[in-house]
Amino acid sequence: MREGIEMTLKAIFKKPVDRPIEGVIKADDEASLRLEIEEYVLTSEIEKRLESFLGAYNNYDGANGAWISGFFGSGKSHLLKILALILENREIDGTTALDLFLPKCGDNEILRGDLKRASSIPSKSILFNIDQKADVISKTQADALLAVFVKVFDEMCGYYGKQGHIARFERDLDSRGLYGKFQSEYRRCAGIPWQKGREQALLEGRNIARAYAAVSGGEEAEASGLLDKYRSQYKVSIEDFAEQVQSYIEKQPSGFRLNFFVDEVGQYIADNVKLMTNLQTIAESLATRCRGRSWIVVTAQEEMGTVVGEMSRQKGNDFSKIQARFNSRMKLTSANVAEVIQSRLLTKNDEGVGVLSDLYQAQSNNFKTLFDFSDGSRLYRNFQDREHFIRSYPFIPYQFDLFQSSIQNLSQHNAFEGKYSSVGERSMLGVFQQVVIRIGCNETGWLATFDLMFEGVRTALKSQIQKAVIQAENNLNDPFAVRLLKALFLVKYVNDFKPTVRNLCVLMLDSFDTNLPALKKRVEEALNLLEHQTYIQRNGEVYSYLTDEEKDVEQEIKNTEVESADVSGELEKIAFDHVLKIGGNKIRYDQNGQDYQFSRKLDDRLYGREYELGVHIVSPFHENAGNESALVMMSMLKDEILVVMPPDGRLIRDLLMYERTEKYIRQNISITQQESLKRILSDKALQNRERFAEIQQRVRRLLGGAKIFLAGSEIELCSEDAQTRVKQGFYELIARAYPHLRMLRGVSYIENDIPKYLAQSKDGLFGTNETPITEAEQEVLSLIRNNAAEGLRTTVKSLLEKFSCKPYGWYYAAVLCTLAHLCARGKVEVRVDGNLLEDSELESALRNTHGHGNVVLEQQIEFTASQVRALKDFYGDFFDAPPRSAEAKALGKETAEAFQELLRKLGLLIHQAERYPFVIALEPVTEKLKECVGKPYSWYLAELPRKEDALLDLKESVIDPISKFMSGHQKGIFDSISEFVGMQEPNFASVPYDEIARVKDVLTDPECFRNGRMQQARTDLETLKKKINDALQDEIEKAKKRVAALEDGLRGTPEFDMLTPDQQKQIEAGFQKVIDEIEGKNLIAVIRDTARQFEESGYKSLLSRMTEWLRRTATPTPGPGGGPEAVPEPAPRIEYVSSHSLVVSFDKPWLADENDVDRYVDSLRTALLAEIRSGKRVQIS
Repeated sequence: MREGIEMTLKAIFKKPVDRPIEGVIKADDEASLRLEIEEYVLTSEIEKRLESFLGAYNNYDGANGAWISGFFGSGKSHLLKILALILENREIDGTTALDLFLPKCGDNEILRGDLKRASSIPSKSILFNIDQKADVISKTQADALLAVFVKVFDEMCGYYGKQGHIARFERDLDSRGLYGKFQSEYRRCAGIPWQKGREQALLEGRNIARAYAAVSGGEEAEASGLLDKYRSQYKVSIEDFAEQVQSYIEKQPSGFRLNFFVDEVGQYIADNVKLMTNLQTIAESLATRCRGRSWIVVTAQEEMGTVVGEMSRQKGNDFSKIQARFNSRMKLTSANVAEVIQSRLLTKNDEGVGVLSDLYQAQSNNFKTLFDFSDGSRLYRNFQDREHFIRSYPFIPYQFDLFQSSIQNLSQHNAFEGKYSSVGERSMLGVFQQVVIRIGCNETGWLATFDLMFEGVRTALKSQIQKAVIQAENNLNDPFAVRLLKALFLVKYVNDFKPTVRNLCVLMLDSFDTNLPALKKRVEEALNLLEHQTYIQRNGEVYSYLTDEEKDVEQEIKNTEVESADVSGELEKIAFDHVLKIGGNKIRYDQNGQDYQFSRKLDDRLYGREYELGVHIVSPFHENAGNESALVMMSMLKDEILVVMPPDGRLIRDLLMYERTEKYIRQNISITQQESLKRILSDKALQNRERFAEIQQRVRRLLGGAKIFLAGSEIELCSEDAQTRVKQGFYELIARAYPHLRMLRGVSYIENDIPKYLAQSKDGLFGTNETPITEAEQEVLSLIRNNAAEGLRTTVKSLLEKFSCKPYGWYYAAVLCTLAHLCARGKVEVRVDGNLLEDSELESALRNTHGHGNVVLEQQIEFTASQVRALKDFYGDFFDAPPRSAEAKALGKETAEAFQELLRKLGLLIHQAERYPFVIALEPVTEKLKECVGKPYSWYLAELPRKEDALLDLKESVIDPISKFMSGHQKGIFDSISEFVGMQEPNFASVPYDEIARVKDVLTDPECFRNGRMQQARTDLETLKKKINDALQDEIEKAKKRVAALEDGLRGTPEFDMLTPDQQKQIEAGFQKVIDEIEGKNLIAVIRDTARQFEESGYKSLLSRMTEWLRRTATPTPGPGGGPEAVPEPAPRIEYVSSHSLVVSFDKPWLADENDVDRYVDSLRTALLAEIRSGKRVQIS
């Protein structure tokens, strides 16, 4: 402040702050139009919005709508009214609206030009508040919004908008040129003007009928009840409305536009899908009919995208068309409102600017400390520079945004009286003016506190919601606490503002000279008072205002009894499950990657099962909290870490409040019927979840700073992370409790490794058995030996129990894998019911947890080197390959596997006995081998040597010869013989050769695999093949000669010469076909049969075909007297019979002498002549 100059706040303003300022602009208020234009503040934000809208208005491209959005008091109604006046360019007190507005454009020539161009378009503006015009129209009507548009349009046309059917009657009269005459005639008949009479239409029926009859030339009786007919037939149609608007526009000058300016359409529609659909269809129909000559400009508190998006999301509607129609969007923000308030209310005079400049210079470095919010609140604007400070003072920039959010959210929670749950007659400008007036007498340097905004809206608030404020004003003797309560009320529903002590200090800062520590203390004391009196509630570090109903619920929650055990149990779950994030009761040890179980304790109480190790948390609830020496004594001689949380009274109170709230909600949520109470309980549940999250954070901080003791000593840890500190302390406990854990040498074992360790044999690099067993394996082996020496049985279960406890701490997989390795090395045997387990049975027994008590462990028998060597030698001799294993047990198991594999292979050979009969010789061999299969590994080392000679003899005499036979060329010879015999067996009867018997004998010889017998068989096979082939060729030649002889005989007949060449070829083809068939046969009997069948039937068929052709071609003879040719009778069909089929009568079965021959020839001649005389021909070979 300038030296020597003292000014009050009200003295720094350019205009008196208490002058009348119209804060709320009404769409239909025509009383002060000139003042409204002159007072309008054209902000930079509105300039941009206007440029965009006017560009669309002046250059129509299909979109005929504009959507102006902004919160309460943002000036959207004022902007709507200004637009309506400018586009119509209405004359106001002798001056056009455009001329009044243009000076506000300054140097913005683009906007100035757009405004001139738009106002030059002839137009009419219909400006109305939709809710006021819809006072008699129910929103539930299907076409409620359309009805309002029709109403205002009818009124603009001079018709009676309140009754649509009367307006329709007037429009019909007007269209016929009778409306003026009707009004005059009605006035004459009724004695009152029509404008008054139509309001009493029900009583004026007779006068209406008389007037109408007079102007229409009809009878009064016919006109009676005319309006009733109009009422019954009246319907509202969007298409008719658009047509009427178009008709009106067409009657106006060229380029004329009729524009609708609709205030508060957003509030009217709300979430009503039908109304939004109405608006979409109206805009679409006007665009289609009028093509840019009828615009709709509306205002709403929400942006179009928000309104439409929510409707589409909740109810699955598609409002893409309305978004296209309302393509011009003008959103007014709090920045715009701030600029308006600064311009209309807060403009400073020259002296004020000087004083504030000095104040800015003195305080600007403190702005961030004084006015920035913290604790997770939204980042609000601070003073940007000196000019911004001067424009805003005595207000702080955050107050414009925060108050806007406060009003919006209070409205959403139905906090205001009035039809639309809005602030009503107060605007933000009016609220800020009231605050300035209230602090106007204070000197410069004072600031407007946020609580003062409450007085600007309290008259519009519902009494119930501000009841707590009223009670505090009447009952509390602390005015500051009441002011703080008002501030908390304003921010109650602002989700992105956190009412913490720090942020509330910012809201209550009333001067640059305020002592901040003293203010903080004052705020804390007021909060404690308000919380104690249940005006507010605290949830962690955040405070919130309580309505009257919320106060009752809060008090009932505080009176709810909870068990201390429930509180402790909740803290135990928070600490272990949510903060330390230890699922169950296991912590993974980093050194071996294994989980170690532990007991969970809180304040001396065990939660869940008790284990060898423990994690014991001491909370602020503990009786010895703060007594470190007593706590150190607690940790002595116990295998647990003691985690001592620092004392914290807030944690105790918050945890109690959390449990009480949870219990109260649980008891009441299902039985509550009141919707308001359900909402409060729902809010309480949400707040309690936030409280729970804050408790978790507090416990995390406390555990991060907790001291950890082990065996009476504090463990020094570097990390401040709670989870890391507890884990590191637990690692120290593991190392102390389990010193023999090092025997595992840091190897990580998993249960799935058991098969791997069972398959391993630690024999050393060159197959020796000199690699020593590990320390862990020796420990297991010693236990088994010692138990056996004392007559005690060792089971897998007892082994696991022994080595999982102190001083070992070996985990399940480590013990089993160590045991498996000992089994693989032949050090330990595993038995169930006396039976030795091997391979898969052993693996299953080790992994079957339920059967561990019955799995007995014994030290394995030792075998000498000579026994091992003898078995290795036998293996190499019998199986023709050296064994892989050198260690006794592994060698015994490998031998067992080899016998099993050999038995399998021989079994496959025996299965081929049907094809290879000699392999039956293997059956007695397999019986001997079965005696060597399925034995324990020790049997092969101790008992097998007794059978070695017999087995080797079988190998030499049977196994090897047959195996070589079946895998070598001898099998191929056998297969060739078998195949040849199968194919040529029919020919053997026709050619009796000695080789046939020898070849066939080989196939059934049980000893054919011995002494090279297959070589002789191969020689016999080749010889036999040649002989068979030669006999086959001879038989083919004989058959062909027989066929050729028949063909030659046929060719020599005169009948054959009489055939056409084509017919001769067909006869020759028949002979060639049978020759081809004969050449294709490989069986002698078949060749002979083919030739015989041709002689008996095929040849006969060819003869018959030839004679048939000749019969059909007989030559006709001339008729008598040289007349027409006579048609010959068709020659009889000739039948051929074979000479072999003739029946010759003869009294003897043979011919013995010359007389017999003569007599037989005579009989044959008689038979031949009989056939020929009967018209047949005899076929001779």
